[in-house]
Amino acid sequence: MLILSVFFRAPPDQAEVLRPHMQTVIAASRAEPGCLFYTLAEDIAEPGLIRAFEVYVDDDALKAHGDSEHFKAWRFVSGQYPREERTLYDATKRD
Repeated sequence: MLILSVFFRAPPDQAEVLRPHMQTVIAASRAEPGCLFYTLAEDIAEPGLIRAFEVYVDDDALKAHGDSEHFKAWRFVSGQYPREERTLYDATKRD
């Protein structure tokens, strides 16, 4: 199982502009085979901070997500804002 955490900042006044794009990619991603969980949300304590939390069954599912048209469309919209953090956890590996 792979767990992906990403966050980026957008100007707070852009949150409403991003919201319909967020809803589209959330719905499409949740319908993907191999996607166990997918959410995007604006942090209520820090307006403009957008957090993504995603869980996939394996590398193939994550790659399929990255190759999907809905993710490419989301990346086109959200890519104008710099990522502050992207962390990928492999829950199948043991220390």
